[in-house]
Amino acid sequence: MTTGNTPTSRGMSTGEISEMMVTARIMVMKALQVNARLTEEYPDAHCALDFTTPFQLAVATILSAQCTDERVNKTTPALFALYPTEEEMAAADLTDIEAIVKPCGFYHNKAKNIQAMAREIVGHGLPDTMDELVSLPGIGRKTANVILGNAFDTPGLPVDTHVKRVSNRLGLTTHQDPVKIEKDLCEQLPEEEWTMFSHRLIYHGRQVCQARKPNCERCVLEDLCASR
Repeated sequence: MTTGNTPTSRGMSTGEISEMMVTARIMVMKALQVNARLTEEYPDAHCALDFTTPFQLAVATILSAQCTDERVNKTTPALFALYPTEEEMAAADLTDIEAIVKPCGFYHNKAKNIQAMAREIVGHGLPDTMDELVSLPGIGRKTANVILGNAFDTPGLPVDTHVKRVSNRLGLTTHQDPVKIEKDLCEQLPEEEWTMFSHRLIYHGRQVCQARKPNCERCVLEDLCASR
């Protein structure tokens, strides 16, 4: 006969395991509630970056690092008019790319990564798996998740500053590391919701749950928020 204090093979009692399972179920229910309310609040949530091809989304996402999406969208039309595909970008003069993307900041590194990425995919196009994407210059896990979810319709949950802030305030995670936050959120939601949940958190972070002064009075999640 086992009791709640009987150690398991991993050194945890059955009681501790049961408590963890209950906590996990509660977090899933909370995440589903959050997602349902944000779905109603932001029915038009979508990727804020303008693009027409996976390659263009990759370029725009690289440019968006430490830069607003609005600024990126003002910059990419001129860039894509001259270099709409990886072939044209790979053959471009690097200084010309730099001149166009300069308003996005860190333009030397961004231009270099964009061209290096373009040169690696010439002839076969942008890959559609996480492992292949993160092997490319300028593409980390967050950028890869943006590309997967929005260009290839493959579940991905990008964790940016808004997702990090809002998910912590809500108590959906206690982590600061984006990879651990992504893992927590993905465990709480069905795969088909991952990409849109990220968009909804971003919308909420920009419009209501802002960094310096969250507008809790008009927040549809106030009663679910761990920070209140």
